[in-house]
Amino acid sequence: QVQLVESGGGLVQPGGSLRLSCAASGSTFDGFSMAWYRQAPGKQTELVASITSAGSTNYADSVKGRVAISRDNAKNTVTVDLHMSGLKPEDTAIYYCTADNLALGYDYWGQGTQVTVAS
Repeated sequence: QVQLVESGGGLVQPGGSLRLSCAASGSTFDGFSMAWYRQAPGKQTELVASITSAGSTNYADSVKGRVAISRDNAKNTVTVDLHMSGLKPEDTAIYYCTADNLALGYDYWGQGTQVTVAS
């Protein structure tokens, strides 16, 4: 059974930094793209950053230069980190870790972790 467990959220002041971590287990995750999405209050869910199994990354324009995604693959597990700096109040949202292999029809989501940026 695939599980994605996020950690690292919390309250941070504007301009501060935070590292979110996602522990994914239950699959080899070969061929899976891993990503972080977020949903702010009253807004649609949006992609923050993604990383393919080959290590190619993609970032939302709103976070470019402030966010870095990385993944560490192991047998049947993968850890995906999201390093965020220069945080702004508009970064406040629930952040979700996802794993997908669309060719095989797999799309998994974690429970989410709250990030609040406020002074």
